[in-house]
Amino acid sequence: MIERKRYLEKLNGYRDKQLIKVITGVRRCGKSTLLEMYRNSLLESGVPESRVVAVDFDDLDNESLLSYDALHDYLKKRIARQGMTYIFLDEIQKVPDFQKTIASIFTKKNVDIYLSGSNATMLSGELATLLSGRYIEAHVLPLSFEEFVTDAGEGNDTQRLFFEYMRFGGFPYTRYLDDDPVKIREYIKSLYDTILLRDIAFRKEMASIPALDSVAKFLLSNIGSLASVKKISDTMGSLGRKVSAPTVESYLSGLTDAFLFYRAKRYDAKGKRLLQTTDKYYTADIGFRNNILGASRSETNHALENVVYLELLRRGYDVYIGKIGEYEIDFVALKGDIPAYFQVCETLRGENVLERELRALRLTGDDYEKTLITMDLDIGVDHGGIKQVNIVDWLT
Repeated sequence: MIERKRYLEKLNGYRDKQLIKVITGVRRCGKSTLLEMYRNSLLESGVPESRVVAVDFDDLDNESLLSYDALHDYLKKRIARQGMTYIFLDEIQKVPDFQKTIASIFTKKNVDIYLSGSNATMLSGELATLLSGRYIEAHVLPLSFEEFVTDAGEGNDTQRLFFEYMRFGGFPYTRYLDDDPVKIREYIKSLYDTILLRDIAFRKEMASIPALDSVAKFLLSNIGSLASVKKISDTMGSLGRKVSAPTVESYLSGLTDAFLFYRAKRYDAKGKRLLQTTDKYYTADIGFRNNILGASRSETNHALENVVYLELLRRGYDVYIGKIGEYEIDFVALKGDIPAYFQVCETLRGENVLERELRALRLTGDDYEKTLITMDLDIGVDHGGIKQVNIVDWLT
């Protein structure tokens, strides 16, 4: 198993705290494996097996527990009279009204609860109301490039591995498919189809899967470009597939709820406020874009943006698209009220490219961190306080 150190450290930091740990993320990103690793670490630390309770709701052996009252009765019987009992419920959103069980079990003082799910709605509605202020979220993404390199082992050329990462993406199971492009493509396409069918269309009772697929593919082909509901609806119409604006809005909600895409809102870098204007969308893993659509060299810039966006999320930032006057900053990344600014460009080797990329960063009028990320191999370059870094170095 590929160790997910960042996430394990977060879970360990909240061990035995009176907070429910909620692990979210797109299907097959490694949530179940993360929970297995964490359970193993508990056992290795001396926790008896009798005080570790794990239920995977993808397993038919647990079908009898797919009601909140049956699950409640089962868990109550498993809670130890003395010592902490650790409860792991994988894909909990499959249990209707599961929040009732969780709220009840959470009243016990000697339980430490870990939930996982592949849909953002598990943290909305009644659960959020019942558990407000009593849970923390650990959002899991597919492998980072650093994890990808670590799994490849020492002695590998990181620049070569980066091109492999850009081509295949970071879903953990792809690392066990013999570096075979056909197997990886088939796996990613199967995963994509499963997310559309099971995690979106079925859950939201959508009648037209082809239309949902068309909207998803529109987003994949327009990564890093502004995309409004009207623009998507008009594009679908021009392609002979009429999809109303409200329907597009419902599809976008489903695609982001299932973590297949992330919506990046626009941010006024001068006025320090969110803008209620057109957003951009980035996919949960660059492997989707390359293996569902195919990739062309001319689109490398947007693919790099996607990789940087996800990495900023991993590092704990809230990430927005920066706007400053008529210019754009690829990403304004916030921790609290402190911004960091990032521009992403494949190469600065063209006429006026460097000046174009620096212009918006210089207009912010502040001294916060500013970074220009490229594929150029220049090392240690500084443009008046704006750091230029190679993307492979920055990712590792």
